[in-house]
Amino acid sequence: MARSLSHITASQLISIARNPRVAIVDVRDEERSYDAHIAGSLHFASDTFSERMPDLLQAVKGKDTLVFHCALSKVRGPSCARMFADYLSEMKEDAGINKVMILERGFNGWHGSGRPVCRCTAIPCTGECT
Repeated sequence: MARSLSHITASQLISIARNPRVAIVDVRDEERSYDAHIAGSLHFASDTFSERMPDLLQAVKGKDTLVFHCALSKVRGPSCARMFADYLSEMKEDAGINKVMILERGFNGWHGSGRPVCRCTAIPCTGECT
């Protein structure tokens, strides 16, 4: 069964981001290292995303909602979200992920609207950025 994708606004994401069952997946490539990131987000660069999907599945064990984004969430974010949703649909076992979402306006919209960002270099980000 193919999973449908939906969009989420920055305001909506703020309200659910602290939920331990939500994971934010940043698929930007090298720009993550100099543009900062959303605190606590996982980094799975789009240029290697297809071969790293099993790693992402391991990283999000226990999560039921994934929110993907790239810089603008127009190409890489939606493409990776669709690829992962298809991957989940092809799996024989239920991974427990019910929602695959795309952050509207991506990281640039998030940061441009004054939402908090993290500049840590920890991998993975602990989400305890200042």
